[in-house]
Amino acid sequence: MNDKMELFSKEVTEILSSLSSGDAIKVLLVGIVFLLILLGLYVCAFMLLMKLKSKIISYFEKKRGKSLTLQFIERAITVAIIVYFVVLPLGGEQIARSLLGSTAVVAAIVGFAAQDTIKDMFAGLQISIYKPFDVGSRIEFEDGTTGVVESMTLRHVVIVLLDTTRAIIPNSKANSMKVINYSFGEVPRSVVFKFRISLESDVEKAKEVIRKTICDNPLTLNSDEYDKNIPNSRTVYFLEMLDSSLVMGATVRFPSNIKSEVLKDEINTSVFRALKENGIEVPYNHVDVKMR
Repeated sequence: MNDKMELFSKEVTEILSSLSSGDAIKVLLVGIVFLLILLGLYVCAFMLLMKLKSKIISYFEKKRGKSLTLQFIERAITVAIIVYFVVLPLGGEQIARSLLGSTAVVAAIVGFAAQDTIKDMFAGLQISIYKPFDVGSRIEFEDGTTGVVESMTLRHVVIVLLDTTRAIIPNSKANSMKVINYSFGEVPRSVVFKFRISLESDVEKAKEVIRKTICDNPLTLNSDEYDKNIPNSRTVYFLEMLDSSLVMGATVRFPSNIKSEVLKDEINTSVFRALKENGIEVPYNHVDVKMR
């Protein structure tokens, strides 16, 4: 490549030297304009490919929704375009030839492939292919990190935590940790609730009030089909008798797209209100203070 450039430069110099000064300036100006036009076309081609890439990705996002696979592909294509239009024209061919021609450098490249950056890229590729989670998935890693998947780059996964802060987790770490995906498929989730009532309360009435409140809530999937002759059809159970209260328990099923915090707030609030409205006492600790 350098030899060709030197030959081209030599030929241009000879042509300019054979012309008069006025003609040489004109030819030089024409050459500069031509080079600027070529540069403009080169930049336009680069921008056109980047815009085309964005259009294609946007089309698939609208059709199939956002996903980690699309994000990974988009960033990989972006890197490839930049390498082709920027790195290679700046001597990438010579760099590649010199690197591949050196055994020591090849060994260094192989060693570098085991480093964190390359591992993160391959881990990101695995996540995008096998999809243990996707954009919008509500997940919990084995280290306790819990939140909603926002995005994934070639290097890391971005998790929106419960307090809306972001956790940046390297792809290799996210791929190696055990993960609980609360949004996997459309399988309903469930939460166990326990409600305490006073020892003097009517147990059957309390179970009926709690059952009715849970089944009537629009956030739950519990069906109001209780049959006294079918024990497994029950929603509410008398679980335990404590020193100062009776413990009622209920397993509430709800769609995977509902946050568990929202469901707990809704059920606890509505059941507490229903118990009070039906004259069922909710016990609490009393402190007697005697003055001497």
